[in-house]
Amino acid sequence: MQQTIQYIRTELEGIYPESEILGFTKLLFDQVLGFSYTQMILAKTRMLEQEDVKKIKTIVSRLKNHEPIQYILGATEFYGLQLELEPGVLIPRPETEELVQWVCQTQLPKQARVLDIGTGSGCIALAIKNEIPDAEVWAVDKSEKAMELAAKNAKTNNLQLHFKQTDILNWQEEHWPQFDVVLSNPPYVRESEKAQMQANVLEHEPELALFVSDNDPLLFYRTIAQFAKDHLKNGGLLFFEINESFGEEMVNLVKSLGFSSVELRRDLENKNRMLRCRK
Repeated sequence: MQQTIQYIRTELEGIYPESEILGFTKLLFDQVLGFSYTQMILAKTRMLEQEDVKKIKTIVSRLKNHEPIQYILGATEFYGLQLELEPGVLIPRPETEELVQWVCQTQLPKQARVLDIGTGSGCIALAIKNEIPDAEVWAVDKSEKAMELAAKNAKTNNLQLHFKQTDILNWQEEHWPQFDVVLSNPPYVRESEKAQMQANVLEHEPELALFVSDNDPLLFYRTIAQFAKDHLKNGGLLFFEINESFGEEMVNLVKSLGFSSVELRRDLENKNRMLRCRK
């Protein structure tokens, strides 16, 4: 086993940070071999089956090509839920768990109706439904692939959601009920920021879910806020995950549309990454 651990480290050294390589190693031993980190440490001298070694070498080869580990394993963990994942659907980020936590810690009406716009894998909607079972949670996305995966994840986790495949930029063409909460983690990375992003994101994750034009970086926020102005109940709440560079602009945007009690919140890295306001 020690030989395999060293193989992973040697092959990925210089491509990924040491901390990320350790994370990969833990995941591979857990997901492929069924070993916890403690078992991995205690059983270092154990010989692995050749078939298991072959599986790990195949995965390491894919990691060297910057393929995300979540796509390779076909799964990820989000807010205590195991979710299936596949290429073409955005990988949930840890900072998005902070947005879910903020929503779940907010006092909401009993049986609140919650809308997650741009649901992707369903991670936000499913986490909220899991934490607030009485809520009526809706999940919306433009992508057919994303909606199919979100529905599959709902079934796997035995959680009931309302699904609607639609392009939120054309929300006026659809009929919608009134909601107590509208939230979204929409595309917010500017095209000019691509140079700062890692290869595993640029080469493998869906651009549609990540990027917006530099000419109109607040397009989705403005559209969703306008939607929320019409379809939030009085006193209803709007939550966003935001680009850290646009905190002030986001505050001004929602205030200009008549929202009140506007609050920016920093993530664990002390960046302005979330916003909440009230209709």
